[in-house]
Order: sequence, then C-alpha cells, then structure tokens
Amino acid sequence: MGFREQASRVRRIVGIVLAVLLIGGVAVAVAAGRDSKDKSTATKTVRGVIGSEKAEFFADPDVVKALAAKGLTVKAETSGSWAMDRLPLKGYDFAFPGSKAPADELQRRSAVKGGPLRPFYSPLVVVAHRAAAQVLADNGLATLSGKSSGRLLMGPYLRAARSDRTWQQLKGAGKHAELTGTVFITSTDPVSSNSGALYLAAASYVADGGRVAADDAAIDRTAPLLKKLIQVQGAQQTSSDAPFRDFISGVGNPLVLVYESQVASLLTQRQDAGDLVLLYPDTTVSSDHTLVPLTGTGRRLGELLSTDPRLRELAVRHGFRPQGAAAEFTAATADHTDYIDQKLTGVRQAPVPTAEVLRAMARRTRG
Repeated sequence: MGFREQASRVRRIVGIVLAVLLIGGVAVAVAAGRDSKDKSTATKTVRGVIGSEKAEFFADPDVVKALAAKGLTVKAETSGSWAMDRLPLKGYDFAFPGSKAPADELQRRSAVKGGPLRPFYSPLVVVAHRAAAQVLADNGLATLSGKSSGRLLMGPYLRAARSDRTWQQLKGAGKHAELTGTVFITSTDPVSSNSGALYLAAASYVADGGRVAADDAAIDRTAPLLKKLIQVQGAQQTSSDAPFRDFISGVGNPLVLVYESQVASLLTQRQDAGDLVLLYPDTTVSSDHTLVPLTGTGRRLGELLSTDPRLRELAVRHGFRPQGAAAEFTAATADHTDYIDQKLTGVRQAPVPTAEVLRAMARRTRG
C-alpha cells in the first residue's frame, strides 16, 4: 500500500472517530437537556382513591397541568365511596369519597391533623326523557318549569312506588311505547356507591315524615319501601357514570338518579343533551365530595382544590359547585338555566343518617 493510500485511510478512520464522538456528544447534550427539563418541572406524586364521578376531573389535561404548576401529579384509582373503608390504604396520600359519612369513617384511620376538606359538592337529581317527564307531570308525580327542567315530587313518587304503580296505569303513557312496566328510578348499588346510599337517605327521610333515621326502629319503618325501590331495579351498577351514559345514548330506564355535576358538565362542554329533562327532587341530598388527607401531601392537594382559583374554575367546568362561591357556578352555567336551577329554589336538603345507620338500611334492601 502506497503512502498516499495509507494517509487517505488514516483520514477516513479519524473522520469516522470524530463523527462518532460528535454524535455521542450531541446525544449526551440532549439527555442532559432532558434531565434538566425533567428536574425543572418535577412534581411530587400524590396517590389516592376517588369516587368514579371525579375520574374525568382528575384526567382532564388542564387539571393535570394546573396541579403540575403547583408541584403535584395525582395518581388516582376509583372505588365506590362506601367501599373505600375496606381498602388497604397504606401507601395512599388521600381518599376522596362522594360524601361526608364515608369520609368520617376514613378519617378515623388518618393521623393527619386538620380533618377532611370539602372542595365542592353536587346535589342528586333525576334525569328523565321528555316523554317520561311529561307523563309524570300529568299524573301529579312531578312539575315542569320549562321544556328541560322541573321538580320530582318525592311524596307522590314514593306513594306510587309503594303501590307498585306501572307506566300503563298513568294517563298519557300509552302514547309512548317505551314507557312500560313499573315506574322506578335507576340508582347505583347503595351498599358500595355513594349516590345509591344517599338516595336511600332522602327516600327514608320523606317516607318517615321528615325524620332522620337514627335507630333500628326507624330503619324498620321504611325498610319495606326502600327494599322495593332497590329490588325493582335488578342488577345495579357501582358507579353513576354507566347509567348516565346509557341514558344519554337512549338506552336503559327513562328515569335515572345522577349527580347534577354530570348534567352540568355535559352542558358546559357543549355536548348534546338530547331530550333530557332535569328533575330536581323537592327533597334531595347534596353530595359533599370530601377529601380525607392520609399524608401531608394529600392535605396539600385538598387545600389546593379548595382555594386555588384555577382548580376551582376547572371543578366548575366539570359541573361541581365549589364550596362558598356560588358566583363561580352561576357564571359558568348562565347559558343553561333552562336545565340548571342555580339557586336550588324550593329544593329541601334531607339530613343524612350516620354511616352505620345508612349501611344498615342498604343491607336491608338486599334482605
């Protein structure tokens, strides 16, 4: 091999080595840049268990971004609110059921000072297809205040349930082939689900003359009626999400118990509500979504949800009513007052029995 050929070969080898070094240097620089970026936006993971009605809120990219700006990343698993106390909560930072009673039970397992936090709430409502709502109104079981809203009259409705009233026995129902069988409201499983348990609380309060059940005698007085309300439904879901989605898609029962937040979220996000009529029971229960901190980081999350303006704004976007700030919800739902009763005019709030009593009620419906 000649001198020139050797020199040319050496130059090629040197060029290859330099190229490899250059590429390696760029790769290192990119990795370092990524590491630097990751460190600058690092967040602390907060692990918790939530009621399924809040899953979409925590999955919202804007909520994720707002929490990340405060240094938190939420990893949440869903559970029925009344089943959370049976979970092994070691390693969790918070539990977030849909009402105060199960939260009080969970709080007994927390060493974090300060107690639970209640960032937002939502009253229980009944969604009805327009034909069903009109038939209820024509037969004294409801009143309509417009095309898409009204009141479910709990006293007359419970009397109809007690006597196993059918749609065929209601005047005007014969015009609608889909209105057949026993008149009932689809709810969730009261043994494990918050909305189902609160349905029993409201029904028992009305059925027992405006008294809150506090002992076995009170449970005995309403047990036959509550059993009818539940057993007529057959198999029940553990989350209100599935029955609501079925209703919106036009399948399932024409009357479904849901959270107002589910309807408000649908409307504020400009989704099609179809022929939905929103009936506020004249006696209902508000679901106080109550966060139980299990660690200091869990408490910080609860405080942010309660006080941070951006997170409160996003809670409203998902249909929840923030505690202590009616103006935020009023502004967000201003275009939807044909459905939403912003002030809950004439809606009575039923007190909720203790968790022990409500669990006993739920068990009796299965007996």
